[in-house]
Amino acid sequence: MVITTVPDREEAENLAEGILNNRLAACVQMTDIRSFFLWEKSLQKEEEVALCIKTTETRYTELEAYIEQYHPYDVPEIIKLPITGGLPGYLGWLDTTTASDKGSGDVVR
Repeated sequence: MVITTVPDREEAENLAEGILNNRLAACVQMTDIRSFFLWEKSLQKEEEVALCIKTTETRYTELEAYIEQYHPYDVPEIIKLPITGGLPGYLGWLDTTTASDKGSGDVVR
């Protein structure tokens, strides 16, 4: 699972659609949040949208590169959390859904 945040719902939906269209994840969930963080030595308070991206270890490197390329922040939050277990049918669905289409090679925005 990968977590990232973006500034608004439109950015979140655009990023989620690109991730899914490129089979970099099987599911992206989003929720509105309020973030407090230190940036450039000052306290920031921002409305953001958090994305929980369900992917596989195999697709992580491509997913990270995609997020870096299309994310609006200079330094995007990209946190990878291991999935240590789960319903076998669900985990199989993740693998099947994120299986790369070797014939294409084109990245979709």
